[in-house]
Amino acid sequence: MAKDWLEGVNGSYDAVVIGSGLGGLTSANILGKMGHRVLVLEHHYQFGGLATWFKRPRRHIFDISLHGFPVGMIKSCRRYWTKEISDSIKQIKSIRFINPQFNIDTTFDRNDFTRILQETFQIPRERVEAFFEHLRQMNYYDRDTRTTKEMFEEFFPGRNDVHRLLMEPIAYANGSTWDDPAITYGIVFSNFMSKGVYIYQGGTDQLISRMTDELQRNGVEIRRNCLVEKVYTEDDPATGQRRVVGIRANGRGGESRDIACKAVVSNANIKNTVLQLAGAENFRPEFVAETEKVRVNTSSCQVYLGIREGESIPNIGDLVFTSEAPEYSSTELTDFNTTSRTFSVYYPDTRPQNPVQRYAIVASLNARWKDWEKLSEPDYAAAKERIITQALDGLEKFIPDIRQKVDWQEAATPRTVHHYTRHFGGTSFGTKFEGLKVSMELPEQVGGLYHAGSVGIIMSGWLGTINYGVIVASKADSFLMAAKRGEAAPAASN
Repeated sequence: MAKDWLEGVNGSYDAVVIGSGLGGLTSANILGKMGHRVLVLEHHYQFGGLATWFKRPRRHIFDISLHGFPVGMIKSCRRYWTKEISDSIKQIKSIRFINPQFNIDTTFDRNDFTRILQETFQIPRERVEAFFEHLRQMNYYDRDTRTTKEMFEEFFPGRNDVHRLLMEPIAYANGSTWDDPAITYGIVFSNFMSKGVYIYQGGTDQLISRMTDELQRNGVEIRRNCLVEKVYTEDDPATGQRRVVGIRANGRGGESRDIACKAVVSNANIKNTVLQLAGAENFRPEFVAETEKVRVNTSSCQVYLGIREGESIPNIGDLVFTSEAPEYSSTELTDFNTTSRTFSVYYPDTRPQNPVQRYAIVASLNARWKDWEKLSEPDYAAAKERIITQALDGLEKFIPDIRQKVDWQEAATPRTVHHYTRHFGGTSFGTKFEGLKVSMELPEQVGGLYHAGSVGIIMSGWLGTINYGVIVASKADSFLMAAKRGEAAPAASN
C-alpha cells in the first residue's frame, strides 16, 4: 500500500507555505515564532529548494549551490534562524579567475579587489573607491534607468578586462546580463564586496537538518512529497477583494487533501504562482498582463564529480572561474557550447563532521532553457556527456590525473531544474527586474496571498532569498493578526 504523505495533516492552518526554498522556510519559521499555525508543503523528497543536496553510491554527497554568499548571511541566520547555524558560516579564501585576459587569485573582499584593480589593471584608487561608493549608495527607489553596461562604461570606459572581472562572478550568481538595470548588479555586488564570499561549513544536508529542527521547535509542520496543485480563493464580502481560503495538495502516493488557510506564502516562481496556482481568473486583467510580460531569467547546468574514497586532490582554490572566450560576453556565457564555467571545489573541511575525508567538484555553466527543452533523448544524453567531458578536460589543466581519481560523474541541466522546482523555463535565477513589482503587489490583488521567490534585485542567492522571506513573513503576520482581531482585510489598491 502506498504511503499517505498527507496523513495526519490538519484540516486548517493559519498559513500554508508552498515550497521549501530558503525564502519559504524562513517565512515559515518567522510565522511559527509569531504563534501562527503553519504548514510547509514541498513536492520534492528533500527540503531546501535549490539550497539542497543529494547522495550517490560510494558515500558521495553533492551540494547543489553551497558556494557562496555574502557576509550578511551571518547576521540574517543569527537573527532569523539560530546561533548554531550562523556560527557555521565561514569565509572561503581563494577565488580564481583564469581566462585569456587575466589570471588572478583573490579573497574577493573590498580591500583585495581594490589592490588588484590598482596593481594589475592600473586603475587609479580614487576611481575604484568612487565605483564602490556609488554601488553602496544605490537604491531601488532611485529608479536608475542605466543598464549595467552603461554604468561600467561610466566608471571604466573601454576597459573590457575590468568589466569582465566585475561582471563574471555576479552573472554566475544571479544570471545578470549587460542589459539588465544597473541596480540589479550594484546591490548584489556591493553585498559580496563587503567582506568576501562565505559558505555554510557542514554542507547543505546539515544546514537543512538544523533548519527543519528549528521549524519543528517553533511548531511548524513540514511535509515532503506533497505538491500544491491549487490555491483556493473567494470574494471577501467586506471588501469585494478576492482572498485566500485554502489549497489543494496532492501526495506522491496519489492521495489528495483540501486544506483551509487564511494566508498562503508561495515559494514558487512568481509566474507559476499567479498563472497556475492561484489562476489568472482571480486577478485583475491588467495585473495578469503585467505578470505575463515578466521575463524569466536564465538557468544552469552542473557537472557533479565525486573523488574516489582515499584519493585527494591539490588545493586549486575554492571557486575557479574559467573561460576560453577572448572577452566577456553575456551571450557567450549562456551559449549551448560555452567555454565558460565555474568549478566549486569541496575539500574535506566542507563537512568536518564526516569521519572519512572526501572531495567533490561541481562545474557550473549558465544555460538557456530553449537550448535544452526540446532535445531528443539521444541528443540530450549526448549533450550531458559532452559537458561532463569538457569539465574534466578543463580540470586536467589543474589536476592532470583527475580522470583517474573520479569514480562518480553526472550532469544536471535546465530540464533537471524544471523537474525538481517546476519553475517556468527551468530557471535557476527567478525572474528579471520587473518580477519584483508583481511579487510585491500580489496581496493587493488577492488578500492573504504572498510570494517569497526569486525576483528582481532579490535574486541575490541565499542572502536575498532569506531576507525576502523575512519581508514577506512580516506582511503575512500583520495580515493574520488583523484577521484574528476580526478586522477586515485591506482593500486592493487601484
